[in-house]
Amino acid sequence: MTEKNESERSALLSGRPVTENEEHMTGCGATVCCDPHRALHRYIALCFICLLSFGSYFCYDNPAALQLQIKQTMGIDTQQFMILYSIYSWPNVILCFFGGFLIDRVFGIRLGTLIFSGFLIVGQSLFALGALFQSYLLMVIGRFVFGLGGENLAVCQSTYSVFWFKNREINFVFGLQLSLSRIGSTFNMNIMPVIFNAFGKTADPYFKLSMALWFGYLNIDTDENVAVRGLMDIRASRILKRDALETGEVIRFRDILDFPVSLWLIFIICVTYYVAVFPFISLGPAFIADKFNTTTAYANLIISLVFIISAVASPIIGVIVDYTGRNIFWVALGVLLTLGAHMILAFTFAPPLLAMCIMGVAYSVLACALWPMVAFVTPEHQLGTAYGCMQSIQNLGLAVVAIIAGGVVDSSGYLILEVFFCAWLCGKNTSFTTCRQLMHLIPPPPSSPSH
Repeated sequence: MTEKNESERSALLSGRPVTENEEHMTGCGATVCCDPHRALHRYIALCFICLLSFGSYFCYDNPAALQLQIKQTMGIDTQQFMILYSIYSWPNVILCFFGGFLIDRVFGIRLGTLIFSGFLIVGQSLFALGALFQSYLLMVIGRFVFGLGGENLAVCQSTYSVFWFKNREINFVFGLQLSLSRIGSTFNMNIMPVIFNAFGKTADPYFKLSMALWFGYLNIDTDENVAVRGLMDIRASRILKRDALETGEVIRFRDILDFPVSLWLIFIICVTYYVAVFPFISLGPAFIADKFNTTTAYANLIISLVFIISAVASPIIGVIVDYTGRNIFWVALGVLLTLGAHMILAFTFAPPLLAMCIMGVAYSVLACALWPMVAFVTPEHQLGTAYGCMQSIQNLGLAVVAIIAGGVVDSSGYLILEVFFCAWLCGKNTSFTTCRQLMHLIPPPPSSPSH
């Protein structure tokens, strides 16, 4: 690498202004907001990156917010209802890996984002039409198509974030992404029942359900946002000379066999944690209403506290993790707190507000610390594939556990369901054991920037 390229790279990673000996920008590119070397420009890009997940998570949790309405209107039981979640996850057991590979090797991140956003739009449209045409099968197909885009779009978002913020405040960035995702889920949990009921008691329930789901369609990331995001990335790549810094290596299918043990341990922690959170969120409103004898609206509000708290806490926790650099400690703490929240719900009659607050903080802690760790142990040319594998394994767990959880509720009730979730968090080998193994295998993260 030439002395000039080395100095440019040093300037990029340190966040300092480019010196007079380095490449100057002219015109509008020289302004703070248009210069990719500057923090303000990166954060403008981050705003567009975060929009990827807002609409996706809003629509993903539509069934949870309308659980009773969907079950009553479509005439289905809890296990059939949970198929709306498992069918989202099943295809992604394989397709997330291929999606990540396609992002790395074929489409590139920009075209891949556009394609997978299109799947979201088509899937949510079919889901809404299924309600309108009184077809549970069409709703399932819609969730299937939606799943083809949703998880792969999350891979795009993670890859975008690493490209723009690697060796910087990466934990904060993932925390902010999580915050916007949770805001989308919170908005969904509280607004969807209101939209459903706004049409009055005399309106056709199929029409009411369909109109509520069409509202979700309006929140999906638009093609215009995808185009702006892509153009910013093209411009930044040219100015920052990212291509000159690449090694020229490309991902191959067999490279997955060479992933380090530490990366596979991250995958294991991911799946065993999330299967105790997302299926609970899906079934939580009915559980809270049943055990604590509350209204559905209040139960939705209580469950949405997980999202509200994580939306507020995630950026703050991301900064703390960046400052301390002890991702493993924070992952272990997140697991412990979540286990405590489930045990409170299962074995006490303490107000559910307490457990939901604990779970909201725990979810933020784990997500902020866990997802950036992939970038610590994976070469940049394999990032899309690595995140795709992580999403694939996560979706395998979610697909299986969603169906099992619905069956547990129908056959044994919510107490056994909570014990089931606690068992996942404990596991055959505890999460602490896995984290201690990770501590020896994962190299220390890049030096944290000053805040």
